[in-house]
Parts: sequence; structure tokens; C-alpha cells
Amino acid sequence: MTDPAAEEDKDPDIELFVKAGSDGESIGNCPFSQRLFMILWLKGVVFNVTTVDLKRKPADLHNLAPGTHPPFLTFQGEVLTDVNKIEEFLEAMLVPPKYPKLAAKNRESNIAGNDIFARFSAYVKNTRPDKNRALEATLNKALAKLDEYLISPLPDEVDDGESTRKYLDGDELTLADCNLLPKLHVMKVVAKKYRNYEIPSEFRGLYRYLHNACQRDEFTNTCAADVEIELAYKDVAKRLGK
Repeated sequence: MTDPAAEEDKDPDIELFVKAGSDGESIGNCPFSQRLFMILWLKGVVFNVTTVDLKRKPADLHNLAPGTHPPFLTFQGEVLTDVNKIEEFLEAMLVPPKYPKLAAKNRESNIAGNDIFARFSAYVKNTRPDKNRALEATLNKALAKLDEYLISPLPDEVDDGESTRKYLDGDELTLADCNLLPKLHVMKVVAKKYRNYEIPSEFRGLYRYLHNACQRDEFTNTCAADVEIELAYKDVAKRLGK
């Protein structure tokens, strides 16, 4: 007979399907895949990760989630495909005391930096040299706003000038970081490779934030290799015309 208490203590059966890299096996460039990967890792739940080669999508996967691109997830056999809904679902199903709550306490943490990826995309897709400087300035403005948020104390911090917190919402990673960090990382790698762009050094809060993120396995071990990110943008990042 199975022990009901032991059954209850078992982790649910979870499999995360993420985009594969150029070799068809490693992790490919996909900030949404990384977002879910980080959430599951931070929850401390046991789960499997399967990389999906989009060039040779296996038939059994096609049957599992027809017409769906990764990331998607199976939870006790149920297929979930919408990233935002998956995040809400995992937060509702994997709860304390066994699993940590990951929602940010401050609403602003969820929207900090939310315009950066769009600004970055416009910047790297632009082919006109006369527009380059203005688009770079727009990206810097969005990064400055995020930097300002990171150095401003949160309501529960002692306000002695500048915040020293590690992440968006405090000293622990939250859902807000799982959303923003993968996008910031892609921006950093691609803008450097195709526009020789570096985040301005005066953004101390942003540099501290990225440095702290790089100390965490949940972030570094879920990142695609830089070369995969560069490859993914090879045709997207347009060369500036002469």
C-alpha cells in the first residue's frame, strides 16, 4: 500500500519544453523559456527540461501541443502554453510551506524596465545611420529609468539615500526578475555584438543588479550561450547602412 502522506509529499510531475539551440540539443535563445526555467528552479520543485529543435519538431511533441512553439509545460499531464498563465498557475499551485512564494511585494517591481526590450529591438533593427543616435538615446533613457528604480529605496527599506538591495523587489529573486533578467541579458549580448554598445557606466544600480544576478545559478545556468543569442539575432540585427 502506498503511504498517503508520502504521496502528498511528492513533487508534481512537471516537464518544461524550451527552445533548443543551433545544435538541436542545448538551450536556445528564448527569454520566455528562461523565465519559466528560473521560476521552477526558484520554486525548488523537481522538474524535467526538454529542448525542442524547431527545425525537427518530433511528432509526439506535435501531438502534445499542436501548433505551439516552446516554451510550454506539462503539469501532471495537463498541457499549459501561455507564459503569463503558466507563471500564475505555478504561483497558485506551488505554495508555502513547501514551495516559496515568488510574487513581488511591490507592484512597481513588476513593471520596472518593461519598455527596455522594445527600445532595444528598435535600436538593433534600425538600418539608418542618421537614426542610430536617437534610438540609442531612447534605449539609454529606458535603462536610466530602471537604474533609478534600483537605487531608490523600497517602502520597507530604511531610506538613507540609496538602496543597496540585490534585486528588483529586495534581496531575493522574484517573478519580476524572472521576467526582466532574461530580456536584459539578451539586450546586453546583442547590442554589444551588433552595435558595439555597452550599458553606460553611470548606471550603478543596473550594474549592481546584473552582477548580483550573475552570482545565482538560477540565472546563469538557465541562460543560453552568448553565441546562441548572437546567432538568433544574426538576421534581425540589421547592419547600419553606409
